Amino acid sequence: MHRDPTPTTAVVGVVWDLGNVLIDWRPLDAVAAGVGEAEARRFLTEFDFGSWNHACDAGRPWAEALAELDRTHPEWSAHARAYHRNFAAALTELPASVAVVRDLHAAGVPQCGLTNWSHELYHAHAAGRFGLLDLLDHVVVSGTEGIAKPDPRIYLLAAQRSGLVPQQLVFVDDKASNVEAARTVGMAGIVFTDACSLREELVTLGLAPA
Repeated sequence: MHRDPTPTTAVVGVVWDLGNVLIDWRPLDAVAAGVGEAEARRFLTEFDFGSWNHACDAGRPWAEALAELDRTHPEWSAHARAYHRNFAAALTELPASVAVVRDLHAAGVPQCGLTNWSHELYHAHAAGRFGLLDLLDHVVVSGTEGIAKPDPRIYLLAAQRSGLVPQQLVFVDDKASNVEAARTVGMAGIVFTDACSLREELVTLGLAPA
């Protein structure tokens, strides 16, 4: 767990990444449900899944992304369609992290989500499924906004919707590059590794009960 030095403005709220912080995201499971584990591993190793998926997180419609793959990489079409079709199988709530959210909610700490997630898949498979989302004041979804982390604009949007300035917020994400981007707009930042270390960092900031 890595946090930047104590900010001069008091931190009063938390901005949460969702994937691999509050909700475990395992694309292998979704792809394997359609084509088997060996083929799923080959797909995620040999195909640039990260960049392709990020485009959908930034607002590209899935129908367009899949159609392009049919044209340019037909050997991966079945794998990609398995991921899309079985996306729900990739998601599991992370209870230890969610317990931190619940404690902060009980303490009246402002909290929101900021996730790189396609508009279609978020609303089909997360909203309404995970009760933890009801504990957040709002969730900024990159695919809905057409802006994805680490673009600085999406952090500023999350702050604006919180009614707080960036310096009053700490951003938690499992990717150091996303945390560093949050710091450039004035947020404090925590690189998530585990719920226990996270809680300790939030206690240091005066947010979480010890």
